[in-house]
Amino acid sequence: MRKKIVAGNWKMNKTLQEGVALATELKDILAVEKPNCEVVIGTPFIHLATVSELLKDSVIAVSAQNCASKASGAYTGEVSAAMVKSTGAEYVILGHSERREYYNETPEILKEKVDLALENGLKIIFCIGESLAQREANEQEAVCKAELVGSVFHLSPEQWKNIVIAYEPIWAIGTGKTATADQAEEIHAYIRKCVAEVYGAEAAEDTTILYGGSCKASNAPELFAKPDIDGGLIGGASLKAPDFKGIIDAWK
Repeated sequence: MRKKIVAGNWKMNKTLQEGVALATELKDILAVEKPNCEVVIGTPFIHLATVSELLKDSVIAVSAQNCASKASGAYTGEVSAAMVKSTGAEYVILGHSERREYYNETPEILKEKVDLALENGLKIIFCIGESLAQREANEQEAVCKAELVGSVFHLSPEQWKNIVIAYEPIWAIGTGKTATADQAEEIHAYIRKCVAEVYGAEAAEDTTILYGGSCKASNAPELFAKPDIDGGLIGGASLKAPDFKGIIDAWK
């Protein structure tokens, strides 16, 4: 049975105090009403240690939003995978389109990050997805496959068990545009097929593939009802507990 996951990506939002308040609110809500899926929150680095401690015995797992492509050393301002792990975080989000676009993260750099994250016992939410121009040119499948081949398809079958894929059509992130449930399902099924070609049908069946891109409480039930959509990587709607809870409840 593959895992159903609703993961929040807070991006560069919330002071430490605001983040602790949000995590506490989510913890209290989900203690009363247990979720039917795994819940993950991706906080900024400064929150990781405090929030991981706060959520230690709760149903919520904590994720970093990035890690360095180097193990340690003279890299001012960077945070290594070992540091992320030492906070108590379980996951790291890698390959997000914002990192690829604004910080020029190439497939090679991401491959280094993936390897270091796995070496340090982190699970990875690995993001792939096409731009509007690529979608209009009907290149979405080629783009997604190339991003997988470039950064994660070198992993062993054992390592692959620690990978969650998040399909994020870049044209739908924070734009209010959402891929229709059918468009999303079509790509998710294609991604699963690509995984099967490398790791076999059983591993593909066990791989969790999340949809990210303006997913909210109103459209989550339709998206999550699709056979190849196993949850969501949520941006804006993860910043308010009731909005995030509304998406988690789509699994009920």
